Amino acid sequence: MSDEYKIFGAEVSPYSVKVRSYFRYKRIPHRWIVRDASSMAEYQKYARLPIIPAVATPEGEALQDSTPIIETVEGRVPEPTIHPPGGLRFLSELIEEFGDEWGNKWMFHYRWARDEDQASGAERIAALMASGEDERRQVAAVVRERMVGRGWVIGSNEQTAPIIEASFANGAALLERHLAGRSFLFGGRPALADFGLWGQVYNAWTDPTPGRLLRERHPRVCAWVERMLEPRAEGDFETWDALQPTLAPFLAEEVAPFLQWSAANARALESGAEEMEVDLPGGRWRQSVGGPQKYHAKSLREIRRKYAERADDGELRDALRSTGCLEWLA
Repeated sequence: MSDEYKIFGAEVSPYSVKVRSYFRYKRIPHRWIVRDASSMAEYQKYARLPIIPAVATPEGEALQDSTPIIETVEGRVPEPTIHPPGGLRFLSELIEEFGDEWGNKWMFHYRWARDEDQASGAERIAALMASGEDERRQVAAVVRERMVGRGWVIGSNEQTAPIIEASFANGAALLERHLAGRSFLFGGRPALADFGLWGQVYNAWTDPTPGRLLRERHPRVCAWVERMLEPRAEGDFETWDALQPTLAPFLAEEVAPFLQWSAANARALESGAEEMEVDLPGGRWRQSVGGPQKYHAKSLREIRRKYAERADDGELRDALRSTGCLEWLA
């Protein structure tokens, strides 16, 4: 039996590259298999759902969904750990959740909002599905038409677009300041937060419009993006006292509004509403409540469960309260 894991994914999938970066950091033997026409039959042996990434373990077990994949493998290969000590572990898990659920709004919105980005995204996806140039062109047109109409999946619409783009700009500026003098979000080595947030920012970095914004204004963020392609420990995790001056503003200005949105989404689902509205710091958010929002509600329950396990940590509670996150978690 081989000790090699198989990762079925694609470069245009933020969750796929998130898992690949994790495996590279842990130096776990693995094979990156692009899920395209040539690998589809093997992929389908393991995929319970038609999503990527899918991971096949050396024992032939199938894993899907990026966070459970990482949690499962981390339990088997605990060193080097991706979890900072104490309450910082929860802050890392919270930022990973933010990356998966709100950072994805950044990436998805920019990929399908403008002609230049639509063409780039559709062409790269089509390259995974077709071989000849004519066929790729036809598939790209179909992909583009379908994806441009799916902004509702992440809540991108005429009203929310300015909120998403302002959040991306502010989030990148806050990260730029936070990454001054440190290689990763929690210090000298990557944490779970890095992998989750990075997958989304990396994919935005590969798209024309957000990629230009990052390269023109945020060199430290770009250096972090490149570093996370082959991450290596360069030092230790820092303390909250060291992280707080620049990480607390990111929690307050970006993560807290995300939690506010997530709580409003969960309430809308519970009430059976077809639409949800919430007044965020960037403006009034309105979107339909469809199938994907059920997963967001599930992930909110999970992050609340994780907080409940650490609710007696005074330093963590104070950090969450001072940044406006606590009320959405308690």
